[in-house]
Amino acid sequence: MGKKKNQKQQPSASKDDLLNTLGDFTSKENWDSFFTIRGSDDSFEWYAEWPQLRDSLLPLIQQHPSPSSPSPSSSLQILVPGCGNSRLSEHLYDAGFGDITNIDFSKVVISGMLRRNVRDRPNMRWRVMDMTQMQFPDDTFNVVLDKGGLDALMEPELGPQLGTKYLSEVKRVLKSRGKFICLTLAESHVLGLLFPKFRFGWNVCLYAIPQKPSTKPDLQTFMVVAEKESSNELHQIISSFDHSSLACNPNQTSGLLEALESENQIRGEYLNGSDVLYSLEDLQLGAKGDLKKLSPGRRVQLTLGDQGVSHFCYKAVLLDAKQQSGAFSFHCGVFIVPKTRSHEWLFSSEEGQWQVVESSKAARLIMVLLEASHANAGMEDIQKDLSPLVKPLAPADNDKGNQIPFMTASDGIKQRSVVYQGSSSLTGPVVIEDVVYENTDDDVSHSLPFRRLVFERTEGLVQSEALLTRDGLFDKSVYGTEKKKASSSSKSKRRGALKRNNESSGKMKVYHGYLASSYHTAIISGFSLISSYLESVASSGNRVKAVVIGLGAGLLPMFLHGCMQSMQIEGVELDPVMLNLARDYFGFTEDKRMKVHIADGIQFVRDYRNLFSAGNEVLLSSNGSCKLSDAESRSTAIDIIIVDVDSSDSSSGLRCPAADFVEDSFLQNVKDTLSEQGLFVINLVSRSPAIKDAVVSRMKEVFSHLFCIQLEGEVNLVLFGLCSESHIEEDCIPDAALKLDKLLKSEHPEISQSFTDAAKKLKRLK
Repeated sequence: MGKKKNQKQQPSASKDDLLNTLGDFTSKENWDSFFTIRGSDDSFEWYAEWPQLRDSLLPLIQQHPSPSSPSPSSSLQILVPGCGNSRLSEHLYDAGFGDITNIDFSKVVISGMLRRNVRDRPNMRWRVMDMTQMQFPDDTFNVVLDKGGLDALMEPELGPQLGTKYLSEVKRVLKSRGKFICLTLAESHVLGLLFPKFRFGWNVCLYAIPQKPSTKPDLQTFMVVAEKESSNELHQIISSFDHSSLACNPNQTSGLLEALESENQIRGEYLNGSDVLYSLEDLQLGAKGDLKKLSPGRRVQLTLGDQGVSHFCYKAVLLDAKQQSGAFSFHCGVFIVPKTRSHEWLFSSEEGQWQVVESSKAARLIMVLLEASHANAGMEDIQKDLSPLVKPLAPADNDKGNQIPFMTASDGIKQRSVVYQGSSSLTGPVVIEDVVYENTDDDVSHSLPFRRLVFERTEGLVQSEALLTRDGLFDKSVYGTEKKKASSSSKSKRRGALKRNNESSGKMKVYHGYLASSYHTAIISGFSLISSYLESVASSGNRVKAVVIGLGAGLLPMFLHGCMQSMQIEGVELDPVMLNLARDYFGFTEDKRMKVHIADGIQFVRDYRNLFSAGNEVLLSSNGSCKLSDAESRSTAIDIIIVDVDSSDSSSGLRCPAADFVEDSFLQNVKDTLSEQGLFVINLVSRSPAIKDAVVSRMKEVFSHLFCIQLEGEVNLVLFGLCSESHIEEDCIPDAALKLDKLLKSEHPEISQSFTDAAKKLKRLK
């Protein structure tokens, strides 16, 4: 008797007690227990109730999707997934919608609801079914009405995988012009899945459900309506309410509005043709044409993988080969680029990527760029994870279903040893590593070690790279007589001229008589433009004054210090950590001809210009400040200013330098600081032709003549601004380069030859 009494009392348990029986909203067993305790006659309404829903919901359902073929409400096929024991479908049935199918994975609640409605609503259907694996044919329903079902699946701890599966089923079972009506609390993690899933080919509107007049619940119910269109057009999401009038929880309001604004911004970028990342689902919906057909010259950036779908997420580029004279080796292939090489021009620029496509002889190439998140995964695991993700991207005639081949770009590194790992408040994470590169002739003895300074903030940018030799001394045996083919990286184009002596005596240290970076070589080769002036200063016993803004590992200043005895070098570095690393790991030293100032480079030039233009001689202190000099430490005008800094903010479109270094005010201060024969050098790295054109245009306004050396395809440009009204003609540059070669006291003719070869690339920008 006591047991029966308890069973009768349990349905009256408090709402909180009932909810505590659930725990995990995705557990079938928990829901069975919940509905057993609750009973079928005592309905439980999640979120808003019928009086609040009716006026918003009925007009949306009654709007038949095809005005040309009107149909009574009773003929609309409506699906209510995760129906529970809510009275929502009963109210709809009583309002004239007779073709309603209710599903829930709880057999307990379906049995109870069937018993409750079998007499009064005999045509309403009730089925035990998992909403993430529906057993209906495609294009079955006119309306899918969800009241809290998606929210229940989107447990933050479980991730979006169940929600993803459910929404895919919703899209599958809806007819063309059908509507998905989702009643939700509109939490940000729910909208973050819902909005992107209904982009191309869907018209989405957002409604706020009125609250009960007598109460103000903490959370408000919203209604997202996504209508399935016959085309793959993209629309902005429209909200039907005044955002400022929402009276719900502030956190709910801010999360909703941020998700809405973010999604509409993404959609706006799509509509404006911006170079954005598409999802696989977007592409399958036809966002960039029919994927099953090859479209010569098509290039699409996309993301592959998702939580619950794959182990990792990937950034990829789909490229359909341009017209090719010869036959393709295969219809579709995957090319994996390791993180250490993803920043290289060959793989990061559009032009470079097309070169890879041409070399691969694939009709369609899917280039996958690995990131830091993939660091601990082996290549075999990566390929296994990618295989099911790339299959939908293969064209219809992909070798009659043959397996898609995988190719991998070697990172070019045979050995790697991290010698320092730390962080700076200004520069961010920094790594110093010793590496031995792979050699194309497969001769291990021909591989030399290099020390690299890597900035993690910019896609693993190798900021500096130095050759290591025994005790940091020159040894003729390290130089070979033949050069191997240069790699695509500017940091490694001249390694092919080097060989390694098998003797291992002595400690390996940085050798400052060699420049591994081709843009450093280009910078120095530009001195040919003022070689006559440099020669006259040296012959008179005076010193050329050079300022290098951006110390890095100190390799460029140290090379100049060793090769140009007539040069006084002032380094300017913002980050004191860099100076310490240069000293401790790259052999950087200071003396009477080499000083470093910890200062902002822009402020340094401004202060120098203000004092010097007033006719004062300037004393430079180690902290970068400028003041009037005494007779012994006076400073004249600067002859050469070199800007070699990277940008911590890539949003400007500039990777090097920071945007402030190409502003008109700084450029004018530079010119005012330079001597009459002075030279300004700036290393410019950007993938945007428009940005490079803008910088060139600004420099033309300031400097009398402008020259450049183009490196790395169309990415890296070294610019040279001359103050003198007279300039060297291009046909005289080879002779000027020979004059510079005599000034450079290099220990090896191959190094001198590299400057001469680079100088031949100097072009005047008219």
